[in-house]
Amino acid sequence: MRDYYTLKINLLAGIVSPAALQTILTAAQAAHVRKVRFGSRQQLLMTVHYEDLRQLEKNLCQQAVPFEVNTDRHPNIISSYCGEEVFRTGSWLREGEYHTVLDNFGHQPRLKVNLSDSEQSFTPFFTGNLNFIASSEPHFWQLYVRPKQSNALFQWPDLIYTNDVGRLAEAVEIAMLDDGLRELGPLHQAVNTGQTFITQSATQPVPLPEFSLPYYEGFNRYGSRTWLGLYRRNEEFTIAFLLDLCALCLKTRIGEVCVTPWKSLIIKGISEEDRPKWSLMLGRHNSNVRHAANELAWQTEDDSDAGAAIKRGVLRYFERNDTRTFGLCFGVQTRPKSERSGVPVFGSILIRKRPWIRVGSFAFLSLYDLYFTENFNPNSRTYFRFDRGLFWFSVPVQIDRLCRKFSAQRLIKQQPVESPERIDSQLIVSKIDTSEAYQCPHCLTVYDPESGDDRAGVLPGVAFADLPGEYGCATCDAPKRELVGLVLAG
Repeated sequence: MRDYYTLKINLLAGIVSPAALQTILTAAQAAHVRKVRFGSRQQLLMTVHYEDLRQLEKNLCQQAVPFEVNTDRHPNIISSYCGEEVFRTGSWLREGEYHTVLDNFGHQPRLKVNLSDSEQSFTPFFTGNLNFIASSEPHFWQLYVRPKQSNALFQWPDLIYTNDVGRLAEAVEIAMLDDGLRELGPLHQAVNTGQTFITQSATQPVPLPEFSLPYYEGFNRYGSRTWLGLYRRNEEFTIAFLLDLCALCLKTRIGEVCVTPWKSLIIKGISEEDRPKWSLMLGRHNSNVRHAANELAWQTEDDSDAGAAIKRGVLRYFERNDTRTFGLCFGVQTRPKSERSGVPVFGSILIRKRPWIRVGSFAFLSLYDLYFTENFNPNSRTYFRFDRGLFWFSVPVQIDRLCRKFSAQRLIKQQPVESPERIDSQLIVSKIDTSEAYQCPHCLTVYDPESGDDRAGVLPGVAFADLPGEYGCATCDAPKRELVGLVLAG
């Protein structure tokens, strides 16, 4: 029997009322939970001992709070609501519009759904399977679909009206998961058979902003009010602190707590007269704010101590060398098939940890691979390999090189950022016999028979033709049949 279980509660679109959060936390406290975390998809996570789990489940059911234990059958709907007003105000998208969309979801999605303002860069655009982005047409959304276990992304031919987003999302989900459709044409036809939606033709892709992560911690003024961002280095918030936070929200008439994809909290609408009360509350719990900006620009897998350790190690190097990281964010993947088992990590620079030697279920020593996204934009789904097979002592040094390369190339606007790195990636591939090298057309990952694929248990020296039929791309799980042979010049 397992001693501890992970219980997940989806906080829809990253929005929760203080009273609802207080109810959940009170039940968790009664089950001897002392600390909780927030996930990359704006959900609440807690570790519960098996002896206390049954009572906690009973209390949550009595309060009609949906939850999952050690599963993720219903990924949370995430949104950019947490940054609305405090970081920017869209031309037509307001907080009320998000609530209208959410009210029209009559089902619990089985696919990851993202709702994003097109003019912000605080929350990810394409980490979902159904990615709705506000278009330039008021009250209409552009949909980008990414099938499960794939990096392929295609644009829906129609703009969808706000009141139809939830209904269309359910129809697409049924066609994809129940009917097995993955291509745009058949999927679009199936969704529009027997039902109608208010739409407009999508003539061109929604223009997206250049990535720039706003500083999301501490007290900050907007208009006549203040918002407060709360971040924890270890990603853990104590129940006692959060209960005090909820009580103060209720006392000062703040109706919502916002959870961000950066595993932090944002409290909006703090009046000038109430700000001292919030400072006292932070002091009572010895809670610090105003951490370094480069510390805030990280995403690790949910509940990953190994990822947090990598983050701390690289940050120590950054501090010693005063490394400039402005305009970048960093992702850490320590678990195999992160895309399948959880939330895809969001980052301009991606650090992947893998075992050097694996004997059965035991792994010995670790190697690290470094990747970066196209144009260093974390919203890109295309990754380029920068270096692989590194021992730990080389990882911060190579990341520093990537940071310097990014800063230098930003000064040369005429030169695309990805060009020299794409050449580097091809040079690495050119060392491989082209008859053996196969590349994923979705994420550009190459299967190298000289290296094998330790994540899939494939030893070095196994030719592509000898791989099992169920083999999939090491990065995005695209099936073997979709990988294509490389033909390289020179």
